[in-house]
Amino acid sequence: MKTVKMTVGQAVVKFLNNQYIEFDGDVEPFVDGVFTILGHGNVVGLGQALDEDPGRLRVYQGRNEQGMAHAAISYAKQHNRRRIIACTSSVGPGAANFVTAAGTASVNNVPLLLFPSDTFATRQPDPVLQQVEQSYDLSLTTNDAFKAVARYWDRVIRPEQLMSAMVNAMRTLTDTANTGAVVICLPQDVQGESYDFPEYFFKKRIHVIPRRKADATELDKALELIKNSKNPLVISGGGVRYSEAGATVQAFCEEFTIPYAETQAGKSATKYSSPMNMGGMGVSGALAANTLAEKADLVLAVGSRLNDFVTGSKELFRNEDVKFVTINTSEFDSEKLDASRIVGDAKINIEEIAEQLRSSNYQNSYSTEELKELKDAWEVERKAVCSVQYTEKDFVPVVPSWTQEIMDDFIRDIGGTITESNGVGILREVLDDDAIVVAAAGSLPGDLGRLWTAEVKDTYNMEYGYSCMGYEIAGALGSKLAEPDREVYALVGDGSFLMLNSEITTAIQENAKINIIVFDNAAFGCINNLQMGNGVGSMATEMRYRNEETGKTDGKYINIDFAKVGEGYGMKTYSVKTPAELEAALKDAKSQTQSVLIDAKVLPKTMAEGYKSWWHVGVASTSKSEKVQQAFENKEKYLKNARQY
Repeated sequence: MKTVKMTVGQAVVKFLNNQYIEFDGDVEPFVDGVFTILGHGNVVGLGQALDEDPGRLRVYQGRNEQGMAHAAISYAKQHNRRRIIACTSSVGPGAANFVTAAGTASVNNVPLLLFPSDTFATRQPDPVLQQVEQSYDLSLTTNDAFKAVARYWDRVIRPEQLMSAMVNAMRTLTDTANTGAVVICLPQDVQGESYDFPEYFFKKRIHVIPRRKADATELDKALELIKNSKNPLVISGGGVRYSEAGATVQAFCEEFTIPYAETQAGKSATKYSSPMNMGGMGVSGALAANTLAEKADLVLAVGSRLNDFVTGSKELFRNEDVKFVTINTSEFDSEKLDASRIVGDAKINIEEIAEQLRSSNYQNSYSTEELKELKDAWEVERKAVCSVQYTEKDFVPVVPSWTQEIMDDFIRDIGGTITESNGVGILREVLDDDAIVVAAAGSLPGDLGRLWTAEVKDTYNMEYGYSCMGYEIAGALGSKLAEPDREVYALVGDGSFLMLNSEITTAIQENAKINIIVFDNAAFGCINNLQMGNGVGSMATEMRYRNEETGKTDGKYINIDFAKVGEGYGMKTYSVKTPAELEAALKDAKSQTQSVLIDAKVLPKTMAEGYKSWWHVGVASTSKSEKVQQAFENKEKYLKNARQY
């Protein structure tokens, strides 16, 4: 057996250079680079290997471990999970910063390969700098915190363990049903240790992404349900995107006059202009989709985790006789809502269902005219909401308790009069169809899920599985690295911007133009809506100065100049307070070659409302407040009609 002597760090780099993906006969490299923040634990180990011979791997300098890992997630998503950038960190706090991103990747089933450094395997110098010691278990380190959020976790304490660890890492990363965060912990001493690795460990490995056909019995049971349905509805989820099944699902629904709705992860897999596309689904969904959901007698969920925002906390499907069929590569997800499952690839199994329905001359009760009328009515509503502009008279904000007096305070302190829904509408009108929009948390996902229309494949990058504040700007960087010839826009609230904007520096360093639109409503606006909508006072969710008279943070609004922040980074910036100024800035930004930040002052409580949906949140069952009592009664009423599993 031929061997080659090298360090563990060098072996990691050589191994990553030889991993490939095969999908539909096309073979391409799987690992394109490594994001790193070099520090105590990796700079002279894995860092040395990357410096000496990175092969074709490109090394990127991150600024925050969570941020660079979020960029890696977005990169993988933009490539539909078939190309990745790995990430490495130092020991202790650097590694811990990865944990949030690991959760983001695993919840969204997006491959993320992490190499957090670890303390000494020998324990000789313990306790080392940045080491957490637990007296009851000396084997525990900071990296054990990853176990709750990783799909695969391993710690390499001997060089020869690297081989099984990396083979299992690749197995998990390329498993469409179970992919997510893979964490390979590398003690800093082990990274520099040498071993005679067998040459076959470094052979070219081609990981095939299979298109699995469902079991015939499963398919037959599901087909029987579909054939008997009169008011079916298809849910197009993220699995449709990753399977490259968008055109297949769209054609299937058009052929059989079956309306379909999009999840946040599934949006842009198909064209909104399809007459069967009824828009967003669930809590952040459209009127047309949710109207059809409440009367559906069969729901066919394709590639969806069926989370609470999609199902309206399991209350949205109000037909007592509704049946569920799922198509999913994950057995776990396919069992949800007590569904009749089809475990397998979305594309080939939809094609099989279509063939069977065609041979049986399947027809449901929907007519193209009926569905056109429903979608046309939604289009009138969508365009109206996108056009809402502020006027001093007759302006009704989404939350009634938000009074004109408070609105006047915001305008006095901040000065902006852009409504959020109109801001989204302006963006959609100005941005090119092939531009990529990235968002994650706050009220923007609600507006985008309802109001955004996508005509070009894979132009909508929404992280709404973990709804992780701080993903937006890093995600824009990841999408831009994946699609350097497209314009990329991060749509981010002021709260998320303040949480994590450090990867702007990496974008500038890489000459990767990203466009950041800060929707500044001087609040954690989405949560402020949630608390006020459930009878709770406005506490600690608005960006206000502390009022010494009341002792609360209910003084004047804090007016942050985000444009100056962007300018400090070296970006081209704009400060806009009116719809006309926003439109002009967006148009001018297209001509810029450097990264752009638009500081848009947006009126609070001016996002789109929900349509026929409910979201189950914990409400106090005992309270002195009549408003809270009423909110609890409303919750109990909806919960009574919701499915329990």
